[in-house]
Amino acid sequence: MSAIDLHARPSSDYVIKLAEARAVLSQAAAQFAAPAEGGVSEVTQASSLGAEDVVISHLINSMELDIGIFVLETGRLHQETLTLLEQFKASSRAPVTVYHPVQESVVQFVAREGKDAMYKSIALRKECCGIRKMEPLARALAGKKAWITGLRREQSGARAEVPLVDTSEARTKLNPLANWTWGDVWHYIRENQVAYNPLHDAFFPSIGCEPCTRAISLGEDFRSGRWWWEDETAKECGLHVKAADTTDTAPVSSLLPNRAST
Repeated sequence: MSAIDLHARPSSDYVIKLAEARAVLSQAAAQFAAPAEGGVSEVTQASSLGAEDVVISHLINSMELDIGIFVLETGRLHQETLTLLEQFKASSRAPVTVYHPVQESVVQFVAREGKDAMYKSIALRKECCGIRKMEPLARALAGKKAWITGLRREQSGARAEVPLVDTSEARTKLNPLANWTWGDVWHYIRENQVAYNPLHDAFFPSIGCEPCTRAISLGEDFRSGRWWWEDETAKECGLHVKAADTTDTAPVSSLLPNRAST
């Protein structure tokens, strides 16, 4: 059974959530447009090519928004992810930029700690994430005033309070699918025939680097397939760890449709 057959069940207010996501993206494209003719938009989408991210990319492309997309190619991605990446680069209307880690840093780390150092300790796993993800992320976001992610409140307890628009840090973070369910995500993929990572059909709800991702069993948490050997509280690579505990939500109520009570 495919992930679409298994999960595509829209919530009762799916249409409102879709309009909400469109409004967030439209406002982002307008607010963070290129400052001068011929310039580059100051907002970008971070895509792991997971289910949420391919939905957002499809919205950006179908709405013909001036928003670029970037992918962090860590050097340890699944072959299925790499294949999808090539297909996506070839078909995307929006420009897709791929960032790689600094090769010398990778070589030195592997020589010192081994290819699978992430299993030895949380510190080494985070160092690996730092080299393969965080440093390339810093380059991808350089000069940007905002970025778009596929974070959803349903994904984990640590993400339960994710706002649509987060202005609590220097760079605005937009989470257009914050209110979506997993069923909403797959309903959109089915309705719009969006290409997705076949690992989702093999029970991988969250897909990262190959050594740090596994399939999950029925009833397990969405994030349980990531760094499964670690304590639950440590399961972030750093991309979405906030510098402060407070979260401010931008005043976007005038831009978004009224949400029905649930």
